[in-house]
Amino acid sequence: MNRRQARELAMKCVFQMEAQKEFTTENIRFFLKDKVIKGQEKYIHDVTEKVSENIDKIDELLNLHSTGWPVSRMGRTDLAISRVAVCEILYIDDVPKSVAINEAVELAKIYGSDQSPAFINAILKGIGQS
Repeated sequence: MNRRQARELAMKCVFQMEAQKEFTTENIRFFLKDKVIKGQEKYIHDVTEKVSENIDKIDELLNLHSTGWPVSRMGRTDLAISRVAVCEILYIDDVPKSVAINEAVELAKIYGSDQSPAFINAILKGIGQS
């Protein structure tokens, strides 16, 4: 598994936790238990656990930088992608901010709406510069 695939899996895990409204380590373990994550175990666990532990701070930053479009109104896919990227920007030292932003935009092109890439890019650039 490469880093891009790991990021995509982390995003899906965050999406699932949002759907269940349960950001817990147990939920992370349950989601990942049957997934092949060879070579990316540390990254996936770091990202999903950091999102779970810091969800309030991450959402606060998203709300601050998405003027007029709070987390409560965001599409769930855009939200999951953004949360992973903000986590990478704030807490994952081996991922440059520009890479976190670019990878989030690429995920948005695959999973989001036509407006998702620009929306996510704008929010994350603001967070990356602060």
